[in-house]
Amino acid sequence: MAAVHREAIQKQIQQDWANREYIEVITGSIKKITDFLNSFGNYLKDMSCRSRIAVLNEKLTTLERRIEYLEACVTKGETLT
Repeated sequence: MAAVHREAIQKQIQQDWANREYIEVITGSIKKITDFLNSFGNYLKDMSCRSRIAVLNEKLTTLERRIEYLEACVTKGETLT
């Protein structure tokens, strides 16, 4: 009985680490995009660039919401199956 419980706990821990690794990847990607956008700032005078930035901003917002969701799941101990 204890072995089954231990196995279940190990599975939860592994899932938690997988969730945290996924969040880390998403966070790193957002940081890379942000760095790119900051370095690209001098070219924002062109309206087509502003349009592309608006699209990227929407994508960043979507990613930020996904991260908040994942963080909430990790905090609650839920799995993302």
